[in-house]
Amino acid sequence: MSTPADDWRRLDRRTVLVTALVTAGVLLGAALPVGLALSGRFGTGSALTWVPAAVLVLTGCSAGIDHVRWRRTRYRVGPERVELHTGLLLVKERSLARERIRSVDLTARPVLRLLGLVTVRIGTGEHVGGDSTLELDPVTRTEGELLRRLLLERAATGPAGGHREGELVGLNLRWIRYAPVSFVAPMLGGAAAGAVMQVSEWVGAQGEVIAWIGDLFRGTPVLWTVLVLVAAAVVAGVVGALGLWVEMWWSYRLEREPGGTLRVRRGLFTSRSVSIEERRLRGVDLVEPLGVRLMGAARLDAITTGLAKDDSDQHGDHNTLLPVVPRSLAGTVAADVLRETVTPTGAALTGHPRAARRRRLGWALWSVLAPVAVLAVLGALLTPVLLWIALACAVVFLPLAVFLALDAYHALGHAVVGAYLVTRSGTVRRSTAALQRAGVIGWTVKQSYFQRRSGLLTITATTAAGAGAYTAHDTDASEGLDFASEAVPGLLEPFLERTGSPVRPDRASCR
Repeated sequence: MSTPADDWRRLDRRTVLVTALVTAGVLLGAALPVGLALSGRFGTGSALTWVPAAVLVLTGCSAGIDHVRWRRTRYRVGPERVELHTGLLLVKERSLARERIRSVDLTARPVLRLLGLVTVRIGTGEHVGGDSTLELDPVTRTEGELLRRLLLERAATGPAGGHREGELVGLNLRWIRYAPVSFVAPMLGGAAAGAVMQVSEWVGAQGEVIAWIGDLFRGTPVLWTVLVLVAAAVVAGVVGALGLWVEMWWSYRLEREPGGTLRVRRGLFTSRSVSIEERRLRGVDLVEPLGVRLMGAARLDAITTGLAKDDSDQHGDHNTLLPVVPRSLAGTVAADVLRETVTPTGAALTGHPRAARRRRLGWALWSVLAPVAVLAVLGALLTPVLLWIALACAVVFLPLAVFLALDAYHALGHAVVGAYLVTRSGTVRRSTAALQRAGVIGWTVKQSYFQRRSGLLTITATTAAGAGAYTAHDTDASEGLDFASEAVPGLLEPFLERTGSPVRPDRASCR
C-alpha cells in the first residue's frame, strides 16, 4: 500500500448495502409481532399495508444516512500518522501517531464476510476510551490485511528466542466437550426459558403457553414437574453452549508472525483477528473455572499492555490466547508464548498458613448459617414451612460451602520463578498468573485487624498490564514481604519498617 501525503482513501461503498441489509433484517424480525398486534386491532389488510411500508421507509432512511457518512468519511496512512476525517454537521478530525499504534484488529460480521469486507480497529492501547482508537468500517479484506501488516511492520525487531514461528496451535474439535461444563450453559438455559415466555407475550399467546405446560404436567407431582423443567433448561443450555463455542472458536489459530507478533484468528459467522506484540506481553494467566477444572482443563489468557477496555466491548475475550483445552496443552502453549522451556504456571508454589484456611472456613460457615438462622427464626414465629426450608438449606449448602472453602485454601500459592512472579487463588474461578517481574510497577500490602491477629497479610503486585493487579491472598506476613522483596528488589523496602513483629506499619503501599 502506498502512503503519499495526499493519498486520502474512502471506505468501501458497499457499506450502504450492508446497512440496508442489517436494518431490513432487524425490522423484519420486529415486523411479525407488530403486524400481529396491528391485525388484531385494525384488521389484516391494514397490517399488510402499513408494516411493509414502514420497513421500506426506515430501511431507506438508514441507507441514506449511511451513504452520507460514507461520502463524508475518508482516511489516509501517512509516514508518521494515521488520519480519519468524518462527519457532516459535526466534523471530526482524528489522527494517531504510527509509532504509538499497538493493535490492528480485524472483525467481520456475517454480512461483511459474505461481501468480503472487514472492520479495522486501530488502537494505541491507552485506556482513554474512543480517543485511543480509529475504526474503519468497512474496508475490503485485502485492504484490512495490508493495513495490519503496514501499521505493525515496525515489530520486525521482535524478541529473540529459539521458539518456532508460524502456527503454534490450531483448532481441535475434541475441545468442544468442555463447552457444556462452562458457566455459559446454565445462563443460556435460563435465557432460553425467558425467551419462550417473552416471545409468547409478544404474539399474545403467553396464557396459552402457560396453560399448555399446566395441561402437560397435570397429575404430575410438583417435584417431578420442577425436575423435568430444569432438565429441559439444562438441555437447552448445553445445546446453546455448543453452538456458541462453534461460533466463537471455529477456524481458531494461534500464530507467531515474523518479528514477534502473536495473532489469534477465530470465528464461524463473525470472524475475528487480534494481534498482540510480544514486546507488550507481560505474562500469562491460566484460568480454570470449576467445571472445566474438574475435567482437567484450563483456558489461557494473555497479560499484556495495550488492550484497551473498550476493545472488550467490541470483541469479547480479546485477551484469550487459547480456549478451554487439556491443562497439559495449555501449559505447553504458555511456554511457547513466553519463549520458555517450561511454563512458570506449572511451578511448585509456596503454600499459605493454616490461618488462611480458618478464615475461609469461617466465611463459608457464616455465609450459610446466617441466612439459615434468619429462616429458622421466621419459621418459629410465622410458619413451620420456613423451618423445613432452613433445614434443607443447611443440609445442602453447608457441605458445599465447606468444600469450596477447603478448595479455595488449597488453591492459594505464590512463588518467584525465574523472570516471573506467580500467584494462584480462587475456587469457582481459579487463576494462576505468571507476571514478568519487570512489569511490576508497585506493591500494595494490606493487613486487617483479623489478619494481624493471625499473622497474615495480603500483598498485591500492581502493573500496567492485564487486570492491573495480581494478588497473593492471606500469606504468612514474613513470607509475603520476602516474596515481594525477592520479586522486585528495592521497590517495597523504603516503605516498610521491620521490627520483631511480622510487619510494620499495619498497612504499607508502594505505587
